[in-house]
Amino acid sequence: MSQILCQKVRQFGQKLVRKHPLKTIEESERPVSHLSILNLVILGVSRMLKAGVYILIGAVAKYIAGPGTIISFLVVALFSMLSAFCYAEFGARGPLSGSVYLYSYVTMGQLYAFIIGWNLILRLVTGTACLARALSYVFDSLIGNYISQTLQGMLSLHVPHFLATYVDFFALGLVLLLTGLQVLGAHESILVTKVSVGINLLVFIFIIIIGFIKGDLHNWKLTEQDYTLATTGSRSGSRDVYGLGGLGFLGSGGFAPFGFEGILQGAATCFYTFFGVDGIVIKGKEAVNPRRAIPLGIMISLLICFLVYFGVSVALTLMVPYYQIQPENPLPQAHLNGWWVPAKYVVAVGTLCALTSRLHTAVFRISPLIYTMAEDRLLFRGLTRIFACTGTPIMAIMSAGNLTAILALLFDLTDLVFLVSIGTLLAYSLVAFSVLVLRYQPDQNLSKNEKTEEKMDMHDLDEITLESVPKAGILNILKSLWFPTSTSPTQKSGQIVYGCASLLVLLLTILSLILAQWPSQVFSGDPMLMTVAVLLLLLIIGVTVIIWRQPQDPSPLMFRVPALPVLPLVNIFVNIYLMMQMTSRTWAIFGIWMAIGSVIYFGYGIRHSMEENNEQQPPASISQTLDENLPGAESA
Repeated sequence: MSQILCQKVRQFGQKLVRKHPLKTIEESERPVSHLSILNLVILGVSRMLKAGVYILIGAVAKYIAGPGTIISFLVVALFSMLSAFCYAEFGARGPLSGSVYLYSYVTMGQLYAFIIGWNLILRLVTGTACLARALSYVFDSLIGNYISQTLQGMLSLHVPHFLATYVDFFALGLVLLLTGLQVLGAHESILVTKVSVGINLLVFIFIIIIGFIKGDLHNWKLTEQDYTLATTGSRSGSRDVYGLGGLGFLGSGGFAPFGFEGILQGAATCFYTFFGVDGIVIKGKEAVNPRRAIPLGIMISLLICFLVYFGVSVALTLMVPYYQIQPENPLPQAHLNGWWVPAKYVVAVGTLCALTSRLHTAVFRISPLIYTMAEDRLLFRGLTRIFACTGTPIMAIMSAGNLTAILALLFDLTDLVFLVSIGTLLAYSLVAFSVLVLRYQPDQNLSKNEKTEEKMDMHDLDEITLESVPKAGILNILKSLWFPTSTSPTQKSGQIVYGCASLLVLLLTILSLILAQWPSQVFSGDPMLMTVAVLLLLLIIGVTVIIWRQPQDPSPLMFRVPALPVLPLVNIFVNIYLMMQMTSRTWAIFGIWMAIGSVIYFGYGIRHSMEENNEQQPPASISQTLDENLPGAESA
């Protein structure tokens, strides 16, 4: 009975790690190297320069970080670079262009791929809903807040407290309109994308120049007296409708009114603004010199976007005291307060154009991922239905559009931003974990003789270990971990790294939770918390050393992450710590989303995805590639 149970558990586990089948390609089918570093930089900037930041900067500056928003963007830029390097190596393991979901399916297995794909759907859908809601805010402010006031008067009393203050039918209509155009055969326009990037840059540059001219450094040195004078008589009408968890409208004043905690929470909120490096990684294989072009393209793109976000944050917080920022439409209002009224309309029109073009682009990037997962039978097969008249995947488009429209209708902008950020951080963490584990795995393209010899060696090693445990005990086990018997990765060393990496994720999660929930007690020397933190650090260092001692795969890649295993682990720790800065409401919504995904996968995907893969699939190698006909999802 126990043997049957063990066999069923083993078969179930094998289904979870089953990998995507690959096909061998000819050299003539490989992509032609034609992209320069400049091409990759333009691509990266177009992916990372988020139009939603027009609204986000105002909300973060007012409720979370104050002028310290500038430091929040610096923190995000630095740690996004770590994630970008992990993405670069992860993408290097796929010979042709494809989405992160497909790379995960090929290298890590089915369950891992579903988790990443499901989170990418969340990020793409909520990111598009953010754009629709932001566009609605800007348009509403230009017509005197007529839409919001009307809808609040009609429906606000019937809206639950955990949803937006009013249901946004304008944002709903925008998403449904673009979804309908997509069903009718409209395609993403390269021209619209270029125009979007151009308008964004021009508007941002205009804002930065005017901000530096009209700005006042006193707005970075505000005191309680300034706040009291500015809010006398209006305090009762002010409330944090965005639920961003700030410490009140004043905080402690100065440059960082909400302290270091506010800066970190601001960084967690703004993290999604730098998501887009996967576009560089995906297209990097077509670069003339990928080893040089990919890291340089990533770093230059991040630097440009950071300078833009940095400049806009500086301009906004210099022109207006942070507690007087209008988060629904901060940049035009800031120029109005700067006593140059025409600038308000220039910025407002530019903002509307940029948001509209970005929304148009974002809508077209959700359905390909849904279609791909449905084609793999991880999502419902009906989502692959094609509209005969236009040849478009109508069910994938409709499901993506309807979900986006509902989120834009019911949820406030900041709730959507938090969901985008938490999905982005989790995706970054999963990619970093993949890079850490895959570097220490053996070459999967072994001959049968090599596999047989390895199994014999492992059997012998297991026997030696079992016989030596009574004699040498734990010392012998630690010695085998510290001094591996082979100079190249084996199945056993790969399993050791996988187990140690999983343990490290658990330890880092506990440490992040302690630092996020009780930071002042830890750093003030609380005996119990300090003891726990020190023990966790010692365990983390010890397990990291064990991973470091294991042999790495020497296979050539067009890019390899430096300083393994430290860099991916630092990336994972930072991502988890920033996730801990999210509000409880965000975690609740995210938990519901993941629970729905679990029901879909274990109730449908795990069974139906096996229909075309009953036999054991051939292992992946550098000479094989993804089916290039499968559509991939890109970042919104």
